Amino acid sequence: MPERPIAVIPVAGVGTRLRPHTHTQPKVLLRVAGKPILAYILDELPALGIRQVVLIVGHMGERIVEYVRAQHPNLEASYVEQPERLGLGHAVSLAEPKVGDRPLLIILGDTIFEADLKGVLAGSTNGIGVKAVDDPRRFGIVETDGNGRVVRMVEKPEHPTSNLAITGVYYFLRGAPLFAALRELREKNIRTRGEFQLTDAMQLLVERGQTISTFPIQGWYDCGKTETLLETNRVLLDKHAGAVDIPGSLVRGPVSVAAGAVVENCIFGPHVSVSTGARIRNAVIRDTIVNENASIENVLLEGSVVGEGAQIRGEFSRLNLGDSSEIVLT
Repeated sequence: MPERPIAVIPVAGVGTRLRPHTHTQPKVLLRVAGKPILAYILDELPALGIRQVVLIVGHMGERIVEYVRAQHPNLEASYVEQPERLGLGHAVSLAEPKVGDRPLLIILGDTIFEADLKGVLAGSTNGIGVKAVDDPRRFGIVETDGNGRVVRMVEKPEHPTSNLAITGVYYFLRGAPLFAALRELREKNIRTRGEFQLTDAMQLLVERGQTISTFPIQGWYDCGKTETLLETNRVLLDKHAGAVDIPGSLVRGPVSVAAGAVVENCIFGPHVSVSTGARIRNAVIRDTIVNENASIENVLLEGSVVGEGAQIRGEFSRLNLGDSSEIVLT
């Protein structure tokens, strides 16, 4: 019987573009369309036959450990700390003692995507998930031979020769060759933009005759800054949210309201997601993410992210906001 793959998920990023929310919460635990970003990855692993996962943690890693232990007890999770942020290649290399020569699926922890990973894991080649984009200069790209086989990878090229962006999902039939290439980068101090890049290690594999094939990513959702987090919230609610009836409030879906949240006398939606413990009264809210235990009254909110435990009242002469919260009054 083939050996089951192990998942490696780097989650050590600080998420500077999502401040102030990432001052007190790891980026991958920010909620979108009703659940944390990381949950979209972990929820899919059992259906792929993956029971073991290695998370590369750093910034507020203890919060990630607590979350995974509490919400995903059926996964056999282990954790490796990345004390210095020296690039994705460095982060992945830290998983070698846990993975060895086993098959491995690498998924960036802030990546929400849709793809046929069952088909990828059943295949006979290494794979890299790609998606055609309008501006390849913002991404790592791959060049192929026309049959989906990778011949070259470039990190954020000034003059792109391909529009196939690297999305942050990778599959390797064996871990040993990849980890050997990553060790070579460190030993020879081969860096791109000051960091050890996974794309550079994969380029070494290609140059040494390893086959890496592309596979398509159908949906690829950015959660890197507030504007794109809200855009992803809209897209995922459109795809997955069901009908919600809130007695005493006017609801225009899609919306997501967690059990334990209270919504009273509101005009609500579209594209609002509310986490457990939140309390919203006498408000008009659309295109907004409301996190756990936030309290909102007597306001109109649009295009907003309300942090965990934040309080917003309509009496604008006096505000008392929770830690790391942000509010714009217009």
